[in-house]
Amino acid sequence: MTRASGILLPVFSLPSPYGIGTFGREAYRFVNFLAAAGQQYWQILPVGPTSFGDSPYQSFSTFAGNPYFIDLELLQRKGLLTETELLKAKLQKNPRQIDYALLFHNRYPLLRIAYERAKEQDEAALSRFRLRHQSWIEDYALFMALKAAFGQKSWTKWPEDIRLREPQALEHWKEALCEECSYWAWLQMVFFRQWGALKRYANSKGIEIIGDLPIYVAQDSADAWANPEIFWFDENLSPVKVAGVPPDGFSATGQLWGNPLYRWEVLRERGYDWWVQRVEMSLSVYDRVRIDHFRGFDTYYAIPYGDETAERGEWLQGPGLELFTLLTEKLGGPYGGKLPIIAEDLGYLTDSVRELLRGSGFPGMKVLEFAFDSREESDYLPHNYGHNCVVYTGTHDNDTVAGWFKSAAPEDVRFCRNYLQLTRREGENWGFIRGAWASTADLAVAQMQDFLNLGSEARINTPSTLGKNWCWRLQRGQLTLSLAEKIRQMTRLYGRQATK
Repeated sequence: MTRASGILLPVFSLPSPYGIGTFGREAYRFVNFLAAAGQQYWQILPVGPTSFGDSPYQSFSTFAGNPYFIDLELLQRKGLLTETELLKAKLQKNPRQIDYALLFHNRYPLLRIAYERAKEQDEAALSRFRLRHQSWIEDYALFMALKAAFGQKSWTKWPEDIRLREPQALEHWKEALCEECSYWAWLQMVFFRQWGALKRYANSKGIEIIGDLPIYVAQDSADAWANPEIFWFDENLSPVKVAGVPPDGFSATGQLWGNPLYRWEVLRERGYDWWVQRVEMSLSVYDRVRIDHFRGFDTYYAIPYGDETAERGEWLQGPGLELFTLLTEKLGGPYGGKLPIIAEDLGYLTDSVRELLRGSGFPGMKVLEFAFDSREESDYLPHNYGHNCVVYTGTHDNDTVAGWFKSAAPEDVRFCRNYLQLTRREGENWGFIRGAWASTADLAVAQMQDFLNLGSEARINTPSTLGKNWCWRLQRGQLTLSLAEKIRQMTRLYGRQATK
């Protein structure tokens, strides 16, 4: 990776008159802004269809895309929606926040209308799409059709025969829900068609996309329902133990994520086939992939199913370097034998996790907001960096830089101001970004909110909370030419601007 920089902005945070960011005109405008600002990367969060809690890290499928990101105006241009129908989609209570409940009730009926108008002309294209993605699309489409048929209940509460995927039940429901399955498959075809066009445009502007691959899948997902043998389930397909992290300085009871854990021994016997397929899909969707919770491949935390906190978990052995050696052998050819992966190696790191990172060769992560603990020396201070890493001002799980300055301990803020030699004239947010851009890290990334000096109201996610996350939205007028030029100047100053 050559010296470069980029901006982190989720697709859902893009401006749009339709309640959520999409792959439409504002996405193309953001790509133009990135190019004008001298950036080489646009980092986004997972783009899968979100479930309860609206988190992109709890998706109905690790392979599918979020239908909310399908741009309605692009459908209108194809004659699939009318202006009157688009006006109905502009219903939103607050243009600065996403209302997911409103979206659910408003967006899918419009997409259904578009499907009904398109299905005849798209029949051949849809058949080709389903054939090309047959390893996952049929299970996903049936899963979503069944959820609709059973009142959106989790698959764990479906009738036993289809919950256990008995062959006769599968055949019955595939036939009964054939049209519904075609609708869900069509949505995926449109999603990837629009996303592919946007990505090609970004690449033509010298912008690469960094995607995000969560280590775990959601319990209520097509992945868990269709592949129960690779997850730690009992004979009734209930989880035995689930994912999370133990108590630490941020949470006295730990974090109970609740995702099903893998049967790594089963995956090993199968040559990690499901993981090969998953990473191969991700590398076809993005230019570079950040793998979330990388330390979980070394040892992972297993919490008894049914516990209300993460306090009684235990650390168990993961697949280690064997998995990434195999992935590189299978998929590394087009990349010169080195997969374009970023390892999210945050949290408590043991020597074995550090050894896994070194063995993989992947760049790890540094978070500048973690650096300024006045009580002790930190690996996140820029003078401790090497080259093979990615430095972030903060991630989607952190407060904005402006919010950090207001909430951090006074002694930590003093340490930060002294270390980075911050001045009022420069602005604390710009001095903070300068600290990342000036570092030796090959790649520096800041959230869009930090360039705009937005406070905690613009925070993307506060871990272990529900109800106010994944909602922040950029406003169209905030991306100005003067801001792009200011970012470009800093990027040029610290040798991160593209040479072409």
